[in-house]
Formats: sequence, C-alpha cells, structure tokens
Amino acid sequence: MSHPRPDEFVPPPECPVFEPSWEEFADPYAFINKIRPIAEKTGICKVRPPPDWQPPFACDVDKLHFTPRIQRLNELEAQTRVKLNFLDKIAKFWELQGCTLKIPHVERKLLDLYLLFRLVAEEGGFETVCRERRWTKIAVKMGFAPGKAIGSHLRSHYERILYPYSLFQSGANLLVGKPPPRGSPAPPVAALPGDISDAEYKPHDLAQRQAALSAESGVPTRRGKRMRLEVSPPTPRTVPTLTPDHMSLVQSLTDRQWSSRVQVDLYVCLVCGSGSDEDRLLLCDGCDDSYHTFCLAPPLPDVPKGDWRCPKCLVQVECSKPLEAFGFQQAYGDYSLRAFGEMADSFKSDYFNMPVHMVPTELVEKEFWRLVSTIEEDVTVEYGADIASKEFGSGFPIRNGRLKVSPKDEYYLNSGWNLNNLALMDPSVLTHVTADICGMTLPWLYVGMCFSSFCWHIEDHWSYSINYLHWGEPKTWYGAPGSAAEKLEDVMKELAPELFESQPDLLHQLVTIMNPNTLTAHGVPIYRTNQCAGEFVITFPRSYHSGFNQGFNFAEAVNFCTVDWMPLGRQVVAHYRLLHRYCVFSHDEMVCRMASKADVLDVVLASAVGKDMADMIQEECHLRDKVHKMGVVHCERAHYDLLQDDERQCIKCRTTCYLSAIMCPCSPGVLVCLHHAQELCSCSPAGYTLNYKFTLDELYPMLKALKQRAESFDNWASHVTELLEAKMDQKQSLVAFRSLIEESEAKAFPENDLLRHLRQVTEDAERCASAAQQLLRGRRHTRCAQTKLTVDELKSFIQQVCSLPCSISQTALLKDILERVEDFQRCSQETLAKEVPSVSEIQELLDAGAELDLALPELPPLWGQLERVRWLEAERSARSQPASLTLDAMRQLIDRGVALAPHPSVEKATARLQGLLSVSELWEHKARKLITARPRHRLETLSAAAQETEGIPACLPQCVLLRDAVASATDWLREAEIMQVQLPSFLLSRGQLIPVKLDPLPQLESLLLEAEAWKKRAAEAFLSKSTPYSLCVPWQVLCPMCEIEGGAAKRKGKKGLQHARKKGSAAGHDLLNDVERALTKSQDSGPALEALEEMRLRELEAVSLLRSANEARLQPGAEHVDPRVCVCLRGPVGAMLQCDLCRGLFHSGCVPEPQGADPPWLCPPCRRSERPPLEEALSILDSLQQLRVSLPEGHALNFAVCRTLSWQRHVQQVLAPCGGGATPTEHRPWDSASPSLDASGEFMNKAIQFFVCFVAADILPADPKFSFYFHFAQTVLKTFQQEGISVSLREATDRVERKAKRRGPRAELRDRAKKAKRNEGKSPEDDLGFSSSSPLSEDQEEDWSVCPANGCLQPEGEEVNWVQCDGRCNQWFHQVCVGITAELAAKEDYVCVSCAVRDGRMAH
Repeated sequence: MSHPRPDEFVPPPECPVFEPSWEEFADPYAFINKIRPIAEKTGICKVRPPPDWQPPFACDVDKLHFTPRIQRLNELEAQTRVKLNFLDKIAKFWELQGCTLKIPHVERKLLDLYLLFRLVAEEGGFETVCRERRWTKIAVKMGFAPGKAIGSHLRSHYERILYPYSLFQSGANLLVGKPPPRGSPAPPVAALPGDISDAEYKPHDLAQRQAALSAESGVPTRRGKRMRLEVSPPTPRTVPTLTPDHMSLVQSLTDRQWSSRVQVDLYVCLVCGSGSDEDRLLLCDGCDDSYHTFCLAPPLPDVPKGDWRCPKCLVQVECSKPLEAFGFQQAYGDYSLRAFGEMADSFKSDYFNMPVHMVPTELVEKEFWRLVSTIEEDVTVEYGADIASKEFGSGFPIRNGRLKVSPKDEYYLNSGWNLNNLALMDPSVLTHVTADICGMTLPWLYVGMCFSSFCWHIEDHWSYSINYLHWGEPKTWYGAPGSAAEKLEDVMKELAPELFESQPDLLHQLVTIMNPNTLTAHGVPIYRTNQCAGEFVITFPRSYHSGFNQGFNFAEAVNFCTVDWMPLGRQVVAHYRLLHRYCVFSHDEMVCRMASKADVLDVVLASAVGKDMADMIQEECHLRDKVHKMGVVHCERAHYDLLQDDERQCIKCRTTCYLSAIMCPCSPGVLVCLHHAQELCSCSPAGYTLNYKFTLDELYPMLKALKQRAESFDNWASHVTELLEAKMDQKQSLVAFRSLIEESEAKAFPENDLLRHLRQVTEDAERCASAAQQLLRGRRHTRCAQTKLTVDELKSFIQQVCSLPCSISQTALLKDILERVEDFQRCSQETLAKEVPSVSEIQELLDAGAELDLALPELPPLWGQLERVRWLEAERSARSQPASLTLDAMRQLIDRGVALAPHPSVEKATARLQGLLSVSELWEHKARKLITARPRHRLETLSAAAQETEGIPACLPQCVLLRDAVASATDWLREAEIMQVQLPSFLLSRGQLIPVKLDPLPQLESLLLEAEAWKKRAAEAFLSKSTPYSLCVPWQVLCPMCEIEGGAAKRKGKKGLQHARKKGSAAGHDLLNDVERALTKSQDSGPALEALEEMRLRELEAVSLLRSANEARLQPGAEHVDPRVCVCLRGPVGAMLQCDLCRGLFHSGCVPEPQGADPPWLCPPCRRSERPPLEEALSILDSLQQLRVSLPEGHALNFAVCRTLSWQRHVQQVLAPCGGGATPTEHRPWDSASPSLDASGEFMNKAIQFFVCFVAADILPADPKFSFYFHFAQTVLKTFQQEGISVSLREATDRVERKAKRRGPRAELRDRAKKAKRNEGKSPEDDLGFSSSSPLSEDQEEDWSVCPANGCLQPEGEEVNWVQCDGRCNQWFHQVCVGITAELAAKEDYVCVSCAVRDGRMAH
C-alpha cells in the first residue's frame, strides 16, 4: 500500500448511511428522530430512499434562468486567502515604489513570503534574527532540509523584498534624519529586482473587487426575510485613520517641509535639506515632495521608473486601511439550465481531458483541494446557489404547480420527504413562523458545476437541513458534529486570524473553507460522503458542513426544526447577539405564538415550549427590572409583530425585538434591545421609552396554559425521569417501566425523546433479564462456543444490569456466578503457574469451567497445559522405546509440540526431538545413499557407518537395512570362505542381493559362469536330445540306478518279486535323499561317495533281478508269465530285439534299431546317456578340477569315471589268463571235459566281474576290443549256465570287491617303498593301461607334506587321512582333496586324474 504525499489530500472517514424500509420511510420525522442518536455524532448522514421512491422532476427547465456566483478557488480557502491578501499588499507597496513584485524560487518552489514574514516576526524581527543567527531555524520551520545553506537565501530574499515593507508597517521609514540604532545592521538597499527566474506576481485585487461588490449590493447576505431582500444601511466611506505616532511623524514632516520652503529652493530633499545630486532626487507623485534616493529608509539604488510615493503618502494611503468583507461576485449574465449544463460539462471534460462520466470522484476531490491551496494556479468556476423555488418552481411536484402530475405520481404531492412539505409538517416548530422564509420554510435550488463549492457554515438558527440531489453528478460533503462546532471555529480563527479581525461572522457568510485534513490535524472530527442522485443528506443542529460539486447537478434544500431543537433556539439568539448578527426570525415571537395556541399544541411540544417560555419570562423580568433601575419610567405598548424585521432590529446587536425595546425621542425609528439599553444614545434614560408587546401579567397566564396542557405529560415525564435517575437502593422493577409505557400509549402521548429513551431502557432491561435467565439455566446445548459469554462480557453484563434504571431478579445469582468464575480463575492461575501439574488436577478445573458455561480465557491455556502434559508423557514414552520411535512418529510429535502453546519444557523437548530427527534423517539419507550407491561401498565403510547408527535411539529402516546388509555381508563372506571349493548358486544369488561390495563375488560369478559352461559341456557329452533325464539332478544319468525298469517285466511279476521291488523302491528313495544331501550340503565328498557306492551295489542287485526275470520268461514252459513285452506292452511279433543288459524283448518298430553289431544294443530304459568315450569324460573331469570348485555333478562324474576305470581294470584282469594278444576263443579253459567249479572258479569270477562292470557303465571304455570283451563275457556266462554252474551276480561281485586296500597316514613311507618294489620291472604295456611310478627319491620323500591336488584344501588336525595313487605317479593326496573316504580308499584302488588321462591316451 502506497503512502500519500505529505501535501496530498487524504479523504476523511465516511459518515453513516441509512437505508430505511418503506415502513420507516413513511414518517420522515419519526425516522430522523430514530437515527438522530447515531447521526448527530458525525454531524451529517446520508439517507437512501427505497429503490421505488423516484419523484418526478417538476421544475420548468426552459424557464429557469439564474445568475451564478463567481468562485475563484484559491480565494475560498482561509489560509490561502490570507496569503493572497498579504501578497496583494506587498505588491501594492512595491507598485507605489515603482517596482513590480516578483516571487523568488527556493528549492524549485515558490517562496512562501507570508510564512517567511510571519516566522521572522515571531522570532523578534529582522534585526533580532540576524543578530542571533536564526535563519537556519526559520528554514527548518518552513520545511526546508537543514544543511543546505537555505537560511542565507531566505535572509537575502527577506532583506530584498519584505524588510522594506516591515519598515513601512512599523513606521520606521518615516524616521528621517535619525541614525540607525546602535548594534543594528546597516540599512539594506531597496533593490527589489532579483533573478530572472523569479515569478512575477499578478495581484488579485481582492480589496478593490470587494469594495466594488459592497458598493453594488451592500453587505452580502445569504437569505432575505419575509420575501424582502435585506440591505444594510449605507456606510459612510471610511477615512484612513493614522496612529498617533504616524500623525506626529507626518506633522513633523509637514512642518519641516514649510520651514524648508521658506529658507531654500523648492526642490530640496526633505530629509537632508540639500538640493544637490539632482539626478538622485525623487519627486513624489502624490504630494510633490522631494527625497534623495540615499536618504530614504531603506535607500533606493536607482530612480524608480514608474510612479513613486513618498513615505508620507504611503502612510496616508495604505496604513490602517481596513479589509473589505469578502464575498462572491455575481456573473455578468444569467444562464438557462441547459446553457449552464453545457458550460459545466465542457469545463470538466476540457480540464480532465476525458468524458465527464469517466472522471473518478477521488481524482476530482484531490484536485479540488490542491487548487484551493495553491497561489500559482487561478481556476474560476460558477455556482448557481440560493435560487428561490417560489419564483422558478421546486424540483418536487406541488399542488397547483406548473407541472401536471400524473395519477401515479400524486403520492409525491403529499409525501413527507417532499421538501415543500417537510418544513411545514406538524412536528416542525417552523410551522409557527408566519413569514415565508426562503431557504428555511421555502426550499432553495442549487445548480452546480465541477469544483463549485459551498463553504463551511452552520444553518441559520442552528436548525436541521435536508438536501436532495434530483439529478446530475455527485456532490461531496464534509461535516463536523455539533459538539465540535466551537473547536472548528477556534481552529479557523487560530489559523486565519486576519480574516476574523475584519469579519467576525465570517463563518456565517459561506465564503470560507479550510482543508478537512488541516482541521483533523488540529483535533476537529470530520466526516465525508458522496451524495448521488436520488439521495438525501441531513445535517444536524450546529453541525458545520461544506463541500463541492463533482460536476453538473441540480439539488434542493430546506430547513426544519424539531422539538429537541427548542433549547438550542434560545442559545443561538444569544450567540447571534454576541456576533451582532441578524436573526432570520424572532424566536420570542414564535414561542408566544405557540403559547397562544396552547390548547391545540402537542403535549410534548407544549412541555418544551413551556420550559422555553419560563426561561424567556425570567430573562425578560430581569431585563425590565434593570431598565427601571436605570431610570426609564415611560412605557408604551408596541405591536412589533406588525413591523418588518429590519424595522425592529437592535442597532447594536441586530437582534429582532419582539417582547420589548428601548427608544429615544432624539432618534426616531432607532431602537435597541434591553441588553443594550445603555448604548442607545447620550440622552438621559429618563427620556427613554420602554416599548413592550406583553406585560408580565399577560405572559404568566400564557405560561400557565402551556403547563396545564402539558401537565399530564409533565407528570408522566417527571415520573419517568425519577425512575431513570433513581439510585441503586431505590430502583423499581421492570413492571413499573412497562406501566409507564402503557400509560403513554393510553394517553396518546406523541413520540418524544423521553418516551424513546424509556422504551430503549425497558427493551435493554428485558434483554438483560432474558439473557440472565438463559445464563442461569445453563442452556449449553443451545449455545455454541462462539456465542458463549466471556468473563469481560459477563462483568460488563453485570455492570449493565446494575446500571439499569430498573432492577431485575437475577442480579444476585449473576453475582454468584461471577464469584465462582473468579475462584476458577484464581485456581487456574495457580495451576498454570506450576511447571508440570497432574492431569487429574487440570481435568478437574476443566470440568468446573465447563459447568460455568462461559468462554473463560483460562480454558484454552488449561487445555493447552493438558495437551502439553500429555505430549510430554508421550515424548518420554517414545524416547523410552526407541524400537518404535520412527521418523513419522518423531515428526508427529514435533508437529504436536509446535502446535502447543510456547513453554520451556515443550521447547526443550521439541528441540531434543528435532535434534534427534535431524540426526535420524541425516543418517537415513546417508544409509540410503550407502545402500543404493553404485558402485557399492566396501564392507569396512558400511560397517563403520552401521556402528555409528547403533547409538541413535530411534527406529530407522534404512539404518536397519544398513546393519542387516553388513551382517549379511559378514555371514556371506564367512560362508563363502567355508564353502570356497563348492559353489552353490544360492550363495551367489544372496551375494548379489547384498548391497555391499564383496570382493569374492566377482570371482564367484566368474566361477559360476565357468561352472555353467562346464555343466553345459557335460550335458552335451552325456545327454541325448530325446532323453527324459537331466544332468542337473545328480542321481540321474551319472549316478547308479537304484531302480531298474525294463519292458513289461516290472509291471507284472511274482508276488515275492513285487514285494521285494516295493521294499527296494522305498529303500532306494531314502538312498536318493541321502545322496542328494551328501552331494549338495556337505563340503566333504566322502559321504557322497559312500552313498553312490551304496547305489552302485543296489544297481547290481536290481540289474541281476531284472535280468533273471526277463531270462526266466524266455524259458520254454514258463507258466503264469505275462506275455506282453516291449514298451508297447504287446506280445512278441516277428523279429525282436533283446537288450544285452536287462535281457528284455522289444519290437524293432518301437525302439531305435542298433547301429551295426558293435557296441552291444541296450534298450531305452537301460541306455540313459550317450556313453561318451572315457577320454572325453576324463577331459571334462580334468577341466572341472581346473575350476577349483566343487560341484555335485562333479562328484557324480568322478564316481562314474572311477567306475569306468575300475571296469577297464577288471577287463584287463579277466583277460590276463588269455595272454596279452590272444583272444578268448584261442584259449578256452572250459573246453576240457566237465570243468569243475574250483578249476574254473577264478576265470568265472573274472568273467562275471567284467560283465557286471560293463552293464552299469555310462562311459564307453577306452579299450578298442570292447565289443569282443563283451561277447566274451556273454559266452563265459552262458557256458557256466549251460554247465549248471549257478552263481549269482551279487555273490560274484562281493567276491571281486573283497580286496582290501588300506591306506594310513603318509608318514608310513615303508608301505610306499614296498609298493614301489612290487611295481619294479613292470612296463606300461604289461599293465594294460594302469600306470606305475618309480620308487620315491629322497627329494620326494622330503617333500611328502605337499598335496599335488589342484585346489588343495590344506586340512588341519591331529590326524589327516591320505591316499596314494595306484597309477603311474604313486603320489599321495589328501582324501578330502580328491573326494574319497577312508572306507572307499581301503576297498578300492585309487587312480588320480592325471594318471587316468595318461593311461586313457596310451590305451587308445
């Protein structure tokens, strides 16, 4: 919001605006009396009629002609007019000196010469200011900023322009021939011409214009009386009077002049008496006296060019010249309403350079007050004011008027708001004034234009006024209440005393305004309003008001007086007497006329008139006694009511006489009132005559009649007054007040102030009684919190009840409630003073406060304290349970704490929580960044951060995740270290999910990729495209079969076989679970190898059973055998294929046909893999050992390779009896007759070993004679069967497996030495693929502690099991590093992978 400039006008506050309903609008006097208590506080008010109230405009526009007043705006304002008068005097002074006044500029503004002159005079004069150096002080008082050397400029301008005038005013310029006083500055040189930038002043000639105005029309008057224009008697022209000092000086100059003329020539200086320097000798254009320019005071630098007056002539012409009374000039011609409107609209549109209806009222208002306060701009407007409606017609319709009223508008003829009716209605006392008074009883018309104004004034006789704006642009009003009238007068007299000295009744002439901001600054309350068309503005008694017109408009106004005005009416007569101002009508005459009609007067009016008449009679009695004491003895009755008002005015105070007057025979027609009886003339009072209208004896009966008429009302009024002014112990009940109201209604007393006051008091008492009853009943359910009484309201209410003129029964109970409230407040203050009160204590107070049913100020603090205590408990509870103290919980607690009332404990706890929240949020943010960082942070960084978060007493999810991540990473690293040989995929997946940089993880990922590649290679080698098995499951393909299914044999068999199968299936299922756990859960391969060995044994048993069953079906004469064979479960048809392992029959069309004769054909159930060559399997196993990782598939493959190598070794042992290169057919040990079991037992065992090892092998042996070996084994077995040698496959296998191989700690080097000796002399060719190594050297024996296995686990302990390779290298290995157990090492020969690969290549 921008602040206004210091000199910018600030609009005063708005006055009240009333919008009555139709019911209220029906009676104007009743409505005005209703709003009077409010409106008289502001002096003016605005009334908006109901929207449908629109009277027709009845004035004849074409016939209305008027002569407006001319208003020069900057002459209207009091202070501006004083400055203009001063500047005119200065200009006249210099004009007589032959110079032109030019006003200098200081700080780019015209210098205020009047203010400068006044301030210098207040400081003691020019000499004093110069001597005491007060020019800077004067500059500051004039509004200039200090420190700019303005004082020196002011001194220069004062000395040049104003100092000569001050000398002239004081008469110092007449002190010729006298030296200047000692100590005074040298007399300045009167050099008026200044800078070229000085503005030439054009005089306004106010004195000349006002003199001409007075000569034409006499003293300006606002109203005529009794339709007769009042003209003051001609005043003789005032001769300028000189003070005694001036007269003596002039006389001395005259005497000196005559004496000089006798002695010297005619043209000599009257000061120095010399006729020299004739070129510097001035001749006065007034009296022809001569003066040297340098002899004048102050001296002149040059001879003036124009007319010049000597000091004597200046004194005679200008000194002591009185100011003329200021008034408005009339325009030279009249206007019609239409012509005036065109002129007004043209002026406004040209001035503001926009259409008249688009100019904002605020802009016009500010511009008006700027123009009236400036001397640089002269704006002249015209105002058609005080136009008599009787001559040109009212704007309202009247009966028998010029305007024919339509039937729908006849309502307005009798409307009380029609100004022609309002002043003469019965409630107005002006109806008892017989004369028609223009402007008071008859409306006046006003035609305004932009900036035309009506100045500060109060209505005649301090009456009411009402103004209606018929049409046009708004009228801006300013008003002050009647109580501030004397204050406003004092302020204006203080600020413009020069105007009131010459015109004491200036404010009654409507010619002077003053800025409302100035009046407000001096403590006068001012209010404003904009009156629009169709609105009324009412002013109240003695309310000063002024304003201006926003543009072309038409208004009408009239005065009226109500009963309440009567006391003021007598006061205003006394006030006018002091101002010597005439009265518009005789107040005493009006009172006597009303008293003569006492029997028909309204009782209220009769009462008021009776009081006023009693005062009048008392005063008249006192004055007549005074006159009689003066010596006046002659009395004569006079009928003053038959005279014109100007014929019975007191020549001293201009009061209209009615009851009495004093006359003297020396001055016929001249009279004075009894107040000025001593000032009539110089004759003896004995010759005076007292003229009277009524004798005192005639007045008393009139007063008595009024009292009798108003007796009932007076009695009622006195009773009402007695009740209203009763003391506390004498107050009556509300019933007495109601009875008085009922009495007034019964006796039809008219509306009056006392009755309205009585009704108001009664209504207030009834409301108080109702409110008290409601409060005592405690009807809380009907009262919301916003409508509850506060304690102050309760106290005020009780005070109001106690201050009522009547008494109500609930007063004592209300006081009791107040005592309870005070007790509650005292206890509440004690509780609130405690640091931490108990919840129960606060709750008890809250319950007690709720019972009072009041808006107690202590309740909110108590609730706040309760919330504070509860919040502190919640805060302590939350801090004691950090596991549940989340960030949201902390924020909620902080929000609740912030919402509480300020308290040190809350602030401390809130600060503590805020600190914890800040730390928690910081660490949550840090933890989130550490967890989600890419690349991930190392475990050490996260671990250090996690340790710092452990000290934060709060539940922080991200910090918990951080600690969990650290713990998970630690566990993972521990597990990874334990399972560094194995590579479970779940460990890798877990490691990838942990948000920590794990150093082994990339290595494990690489190993996993390599392991997957190895698995893929192994799957490509072993799995066929159509196989239902998977390499990923360790008991499929690479593991031995514990359940053998072949053809239809397993679907139907003997009960014993089925039972054995069922039992074996359950046992096999358990065995499979053991194998799975051993392969996947254990880092040691020993349990896995033991489980696989057990499966192998079960596989041999299952194959034996299945083979026996299938062969039994082929025996002739087999009974109860299911004939269905093959996978299709149909009987044998045509050429059948027989599996070489399970001996089952299959249709050639149901299974794949064999590819050639070698290798032997196996059925689909028996052929689980592609049976890759041993060399490829060894290569795959060797690549797995290079991975340095343990896989379940690797254990299974290692077991399969070992079985294959074992099978190959068995084959070599079986073929040993046949010779190295001989075939079995060339050497047939069973060809002898009836071979015995003992003789052929060894060979038979070898053949069985060979066959059993082959049928379960999934890897193709490396021996090229594989097919021959197979057929040889089949032939041996068939031969034994044909010869009746019955040997079970299991027994044969057990026999083969009985070989014990015991291996101890490696410290037993002697066993190794023995084995080395046993192997001496053996060549690789004689070993059939099994390699041997040379005896241990000393270096090898010294390096016995090193395990040559790839990825040695370096086991530690009191006893470490070792195993020696039975191949060529004879090296010792940790059993755990090569994946065998101690039991298996004792039963089986062990060949390391390197020897197996090397032997495979040799055999191939």
